Amino acid sequence: MRFLLLILLFPLACAAEPAAVIRATELKKQPATDAASVATLSENTPVDAGERQGGWTRVKAREGEGWVKMLSLRYGAPGGAKPGDTGISQLFNVARTGSSGTQVTTGVRGLDADMIKAAQPNPGELKKLEGFSSTSASAAGFAKSGKLQAQSLEYPGP
Repeated sequence: MRFLLLILLFPLACAAEPAAVIRATELKKQPATDAASVATLSENTPVDAGERQGGWTRVKAREGEGWVKMLSLRYGAPGGAKPGDTGISQLFNVARTGSSGTQVTTGVRGLDADMIKAAQPNPGELKKLEGFSSTSASAAGFAKSGKLQAQSLEYPGP
């Protein structure tokens, strides 16, 4: 009897979950930042999320199949059912996660002394990081659009 139940629930555990890309991101051939790009997925692109490996999730999209960083995905509303969920899959989600929504938790691995000694500069990644910077004018415009007020803070000393 247990074997039959396991066989019936196995497809639910392996089923892809509907998700959407929360920001434009590259669809990679392998789960690595230096892997070849398959396509670029624009913001809000619907995908079917499947297997997870480290900080990466395998997805299927209209543009192709590959890997995206798992923090680039938004699953169904927290605590709510995902579109298309049946009562059985909701029940399975509750049994599996404690809620009918999807929760993702990630961890960060520390660096040991040998890794720090072997570290090399990466100008390409620095250039990418600089692309995330903002000018004072664009930051002020963003704050104003969110009805935020400027506050002066003293810089903390050593």
